[in-house]
Amino acid sequence: MKLSIIIPCYNEEQTIKGLLKELFSVKFQINKEVIVIDDGSSKDQVEILEEEIKTNRIKFVRIPHNQGKGVAIRIGLKYASGDIFVIQDADHEYSPNDIPRLLQPILNKETDVVFGTRLSTRPKKMTKSHYYANVLLTKITNFIYKTKLTDMETGYKLFTKKVLEKIKLTTREFEFEPEITAKIILNGFKIKEIPIQYQYRKFGQAKINWLDGLESLFILFQQRFCPDSRFYKFIYIIYKFHMKRVIYNLTKFIAKYIHIRRI
Repeated sequence: MKLSIIIPCYNEEQTIKGLLKELFSVKFQINKEVIVIDDGSSKDQVEILEEEIKTNRIKFVRIPHNQGKGVAIRIGLKYASGDIFVIQDADHEYSPNDIPRLLQPILNKETDVVFGTRLSTRPKKMTKSHYYANVLLTKITNFIYKTKLTDMETGYKLFTKKVLEKIKLTTREFEFEPEITAKIILNGFKIKEIPIQYQYRKFGQAKINWLDGLESLFILFQQRFCPDSRFYKFIYIIYKFHMKRVIYNLTKFIAKYIHIRRI
C-alpha cells in the first residue's frame, strides 16, 4: 500500500521547506509519495524546492495562475498513485507527526475516512473568531447531516481510494472542506476523528475570511438539500464570482472609514 500526501501551496515560501523537513523525518507504516502543487505562487517554488525536486523526494506540479485550494487538491489527486490520501496544508499549522496516528485506523480496516480534529479541546493561539466560526460550521453540519463531528473544517482529512471512486469533487477554493465532508457522509462513509496538534501560523497571512465561511454554509445546504438544483448553482455562481469580491472590498472600506473617523 502507498500513502499519497497532497500539499497545495500558495505563497508559502516561509513555511514549505520547514514543513517538508519535518515530513521527511516522520516514519510511516507504509510507503509514501509527496506531491506539492504550486498554485500560481508569486514567487516560483521551483527555486525554493530545487533540491527536493532534483532528488525526486517530491512530485512537483506548478499551476501558472492561482486557482484555489480545491483546484490544487484535485490536480494533486490526478498525479497521486497511492491507495490512501491525505491533504497537508503548506502553512505548517498541522504537524506531519500526527499522520501515522491518523493513518492507523484505515490500515486496521476500521474506517475509510479519518479527520484530525483540532477542536476536541480549545486550540492554543487560535483566534476567537476563527475558533467560533469553526465550531458554528461544525454544529450546523451535525444538525443537517445527523453527525457528531467536532471539526468539519479541519485541514487533515485522510481517505481511501474507495472513497475517491465514489465522490466527484468540483469546488475551487476553501469550500473544498464542506464539499468533501458532505459527499463522504452522503455516500455512507463513517468519519473517525482523532485529536491532533495545532498551532496558528507563525509566518505569512491567513487566506481564509468570513466570506469563505458563508460560502461553506452555502455548500453544506446545497449538497444536503438540492445538489442538482440549477437555480441554486446559479445563485452560487453569482455570489462566488461577482458578489464575494465586492462585499469583501466594501467591508474593508467601511472598516477603514470607521477607523479613520475614530482617529
